[in-house]
Amino acid sequence: MQAGRLDRQVTIERRTTVADPLGGAVVTWVPFATLIWANIRNITGAEAIRNGVQVGTTKSSVRIRYREDIDQTCRLLYRGRVYAIEQVLPDEQGRESVDLVCSTGANDG
Repeated sequence: MQAGRLDRQVTIERRTTVADPLGGAVVTWVPFATLIWANIRNITGAEAIRNGVQVGTTKSSVRIRYREDIDQTCRLLYRGRVYAIEQVLPDEQGRESVDLVCSTGANDG
């Protein structure tokens, strides 16, 4: 893999549940991989109406170096945008990269 194609730095967060002061549970996101070099390609864009509000969504393909600790329960952050990871597609043969199929705009990951 050519390092020059990985020209964006992203952060990957994992969902965590913590107890609140009243004994309940609160879902929060914790960074577990920071300053990950990536190549981001926007594949499609669309607009939809959700709960009476017009929302623009974007599907993206994000390529990073090969790693095995990312799954669909994680989310990706880039320039203040939250990307929900929908699919993790590792290069099992060459073990050089992982392609993350992501979406943004419809939710917070």
